[in-house]
This record gives sequence, structure tokens and C-alpha cells, in this order.
Amino acid sequence: MARTGFCDSKPLLDLHKKADERRAPLRTWSTNTCGPIDRWQPVEVDESTMVPVKVEPERRWERRLSTQTSEGIIMGFHEDSLTHSADGCVEEPVLLYPHGLQGLHSLQALVPSLLRLEVEAALKKLDLIWDREYAWDMFLDMMRTQTQNSFPNADLPRHFTDATRAVLVDWLIQVHEMMHFQEETLYLAMHLLNRSLRQIKVTTVNLQLLGMVCLFLAAKKEECLLPEVSGLCYLMDHTYTKHQLLRMERKVLLGLNFDLSYCPPLHFLLLLASIAHCSAKAVWMARYLLELSLLEGQCVVFLPLQLAGAALCVSRQILQEPPTPEGEAAWCLASSVHVGSETALLRIMQILASAAAKAHTRETCATFIKFSSPETMQVSRHPGLKNAAGLLGVCT
Repeated sequence: MARTGFCDSKPLLDLHKKADERRAPLRTWSTNTCGPIDRWQPVEVDESTMVPVKVEPERRWERRLSTQTSEGIIMGFHEDSLTHSADGCVEEPVLLYPHGLQGLHSLQALVPSLLRLEVEAALKKLDLIWDREYAWDMFLDMMRTQTQNSFPNADLPRHFTDATRAVLVDWLIQVHEMMHFQEETLYLAMHLLNRSLRQIKVTTVNLQLLGMVCLFLAAKKEECLLPEVSGLCYLMDHTYTKHQLLRMERKVLLGLNFDLSYCPPLHFLLLLASIAHCSAKAVWMARYLLELSLLEGQCVVFLPLQLAGAALCVSRQILQEPPTPEGEAAWCLASSVHVGSETALLRIMQILASAAAKAHTRETCATFIKFSSPETMQVSRHPGLKNAAGLLGVCT
């Protein structure tokens, strides 16, 4: 495989072994996203300093989706069936465009207090913040930054194919597991790789080197301990020298203008799962589906929140857990945070369902092996995945 630049003399996972024999360890998320609901105690306030405010009538939330607004953020509420203004005119749903997200700060006035409290509690539970006072600002920043460096289409340079990219991503997933890196490192590395393939001129021979450099840069941003450069060259069977690796690193940083910022879909997934009070198995299933999306080149055009929401929807549909009134109410609350159109959401769900149904038969099966361990509740072996495509009406 010298022509493609992929070395196969030191395979990280022997694909010829049985699935149980080639199982890779998985670093689990340190915080239980399915724990009990935090109970916030009321804060004593000096009533003498309070300013009287006008009490708004109670409004009911409704998830509003429209195929005509495929690039918008829709978050609206209404009273009964429609919201009427003071002059009797019907108000339109609130639409905030993601490109720049002008006016996103006004979202605070639109979101009901219940959703805001759930967002704050979820971010605190996930250890994504230190002080609850800044939770909402962080959530707005997550919504804003996810649109940066988005891709208008899934086209790759003509000398690359989706199959070649999938082989590289599968190999990087194996390296990531062997290094015991954080999950955020993997998603950042994939984002840097997707950007580099479109902004930097790289030959097919150097594709593996580019992938390793993207993983190395992501580790520099997310990890506390880093591997030696010589160790990375060893993993590539010394196909490339240390000088070539460092030179490619400089090339990538210059091509990306030293911009390594990214809000991974994993954070949105855990946030939505916490708000929706999803079970542990539903979260693991959604994480499995979300990682499968890394192998699908057509998923790069979707925003992280879209991918996270679709993964949770497919997870719930596959597991078919008995609904409860409290769980359905929590799910409706989490579903009110939505980006894009229903058409885009259904499209992602179809892609994930098809990928899950074929995962056990593909050569790029590192993710399938990874999520077949007892630590992940063996979600990749769930029998419902074989019928996932049929549940969504996808032709396999």
C-alpha cells in the first residue's frame, strides 16, 4: 500500500480476527449524563431593590420546522396555536440565521426559564463550566461558533474519494484509541482533516501524514500529555520522517490560519441527552451513531447540533424504550433547541441508520469494534440496528 501512503505492517486492530478478539478499549465519559436531576435551591433576594416587571402570560412551546428555512435557527413559542401582537397581527416564528448569527443575544428573551435552567444544570453536570453564572453565555457561544468554518458541500479534491477518506478516518480512530485520547480530540482532529483536505494541496501519498498531523494538533489543544514525534512516526512504520511530520504541521497551521477552534457535536449530544433525561443506553447508542458519522463524507455539511440531534432521534427510535410522561416532556424541551429544517434532520437520520445497518460488514469497522465492549453496553451489537434502515424507510 505504499502508493496510497498507508502502512499496513503494524496494524493497530487485526481486522481478520473475530470481533471479540479485536475489541479496543474505550475511554468513557467521566460524568454520568443520566444522573438525577439537580435541584436548585431558591436564592433569597432583597425585595426592596427589585424592579417591578410586567408578568407575561404563560406560553406553550412548539417545535417549529420549515423546509423553506434550511439554513436557519428556529426557536419560537406561541400562545395556544398562534402568537398575536398588540395590534392583532400574527407574528412569524423567530428565525436567526447561523451565518454570523446576528441577534443571537436576543435569544435569551425568547427561551423560557425552564429550558435555561435545564441548560445551566446540564452544563454544570457535564463539568463544562466552573460557574453557573456563565452557563448561558457559554451555550450561546456554542451555538455561535458551531457555524464557523462550515462546509458548503461535501466535495473532495478530485484525486481523493470518500472510500479513501473512510480508510484514513478508520485508521485514525484506531490510533486515537491506542493513545487513550479524549473523545473531543478525535472530533477536533476530524474537523481539522476535513478543512485541510479542502484548503491545502496534499498528494495521496501524504494523506496518512496529514491525518496524523491533524490528530497531533488536536491532541496539543485537548490533551495534557502528548506522544513523542518519533512515536508517531513509528505508528506510520517510519514511512515519514520527523522532519516531514513537523513540516506538514507548519503547512497545516498556515493553511488553517492557526484557527483550531471547534465546538464538537459530542458536547451538543451530551447536553441534549442531559436535558432530555435519556437513559445510559440511549446515550451510548447516540454516541456510537455520532462516531459513525465521521466515516460518512456527506455528513461534513451538517452542523454539530444537527448531527447530535439526529443521533439522539435515531437512538430513541432503535431502542424503543417505554415512554413516560416525564421523559416525553423532557424530550420535547430538548427538541425545542433545533438548527435547520426538518428535511435536513431526516436526511441525517437516514445516513446514520444506513451506516449503522452496514457497520458490521464494512472493512472500516473500528467504531463497530469499539462500541461492542461491555463498557459501552455493547450498543453496536443491538439487534435493532439491523432494522434501523427499515424503520426510517431507507433502501439498503
